[in-house]
Amino acid sequence: MTAFAPDSLVLNRKLPLWYQVSQSLRASILGRSPETSLRLPTEEQLAEHYGVSVLTMRQALKELEQEGLITRHRRRGTFIEPGARRGSPVRLLGSVDAIVAQQSGEPTTVLGCERGPVAGELADYFHGLTEVVTYRRLRRDKETGEPTNWAENAVRPELADVLDPRDLERWPMTKVLRDVVGVKISRITDTVEARLADPVTADLLDVPLLSPILHYTGVTYDTEGRVADVARIRYRGDRFSFTVTVDADG
Repeated sequence: MTAFAPDSLVLNRKLPLWYQVSQSLRASILGRSPETSLRLPTEEQLAEHYGVSVLTMRQALKELEQEGLITRHRRRGTFIEPGARRGSPVRLLGSVDAIVAQQSGEPTTVLGCERGPVAGELADYFHGLTEVVTYRRLRRDKETGEPTNWAENAVRPELADVLDPRDLERWPMTKVLRDVVGVKISRITDTVEARLADPVTADLLDVPLLSPILHYTGVTYDTEGRVADVARIRYRGDRFSFTVTVDADG
């Protein structure tokens, strides 16, 4: 059994300190490994770790206690509730079939689609195009019904012309492009980074504003080297972790 070790945190002085500390500690609790001890460090140790006062730390712990993530016992200490869920793994494996399998299975709602100009970071991918069609989807846990991630897919207009949005309620975009639209996919590049929830993400995923999320960008290329789709998916940081498997020859 390993001791619980909270993640480090760079504090933003424009936000309440207790809120930032509670969200960081919350993510550490829900993302802990199975062998981690349920006992938290003392208030004093946690306050020193985060660089805040004991009073601020106490307020942060009170917030987590009200969420049901921890219990506090006089003289015994503070403990993680055994039922506090750890993050579900999201694995980035080495084939298109594996990516399709990873993305399948969750109830999906299509929030809408719109045709618009290529702007911002998308301009780096869709050279020569003036517009793309963007599809927005929300996925939920099939057991609890709570939102787990939401996605924006920017697709080439000529592909969108033959794409039925209703298919996106049944299958991931990768499968629809390959098996329904007929795109010959050569590769998909994946980028994962930590971000803070913006107002739209916080509302859709039912998480606090500026809470940690995992931001995934997947760029799908066809066999002619053109970008067919750019997927931007925001995962709840308290529910997911990413595991990358690399096979070495020899």
